[in-house]
Amino acid sequence: MTLTWTSKKFTDLTLPELYAVLQLRTEVFIVEQNCPFQDIDGQDQVAYHLLGHTPEGQLAAYARLFDAGQCYEQVCIGRVVVSPAWRRYGLGQELMRQAIAHCEQLFGTQPIKIGAQQYLTTFYQGFGFEQRGEMYLEDNIPHIYMERA
Repeated sequence: MTLTWTSKKFTDLTLPELYAVLQLRTEVFIVEQNCPFQDIDGQDQVAYHLLGHTPEGQLAAYARLFDAGQCYEQVCIGRVVVSPAWRRYGLGQELMRQAIAHCEQLFGTQPIKIGAQQYLTTFYQGFGFEQRGEMYLEDNIPHIYMERA
C-alpha cells in the first residue's frame, strides 16, 4: 500500500482534511480504546499535521509533529494513528518513518520525544527511541516517555 504523505500547518488544512483527522482520532483514541478524553486539546493550532492518504484520497495514517518547546523541550511526535481499515498493510512502520523524516525536514536533526502507550515500547524502540523515566497513567492508559537521540 503506497500512501501520499503531506505535512501541513493547522491553517493549511482544508475543512475535509480537518474533519477526516478528527474523525480518525475519535474513532481510535476515544471509541476503539474506550477512553473518553479531550482530544481537541488546543495543541492542533501549533502542530504540523502529517497526513497519509490512499490513492483514493482516504486518510489512512496520521500524526502530529511539534517543534521543540511547543509540546516538550524536544521535538515531539504525537497522536500517532493508523485507521483500523488500513492496519494490515504495515502502515504503522511507514507512518513512523515519515514522521521522523518530516520532523527532520521541518525542524532539523535533533532529539525527538514521545509519550508512548507502554504496550508499544518495543515498536518505538525499532525506530531508535529509548525509554526515559517510569510508567505514568494518561487518561487511565499506561504510557512511557521515550526519546530518540
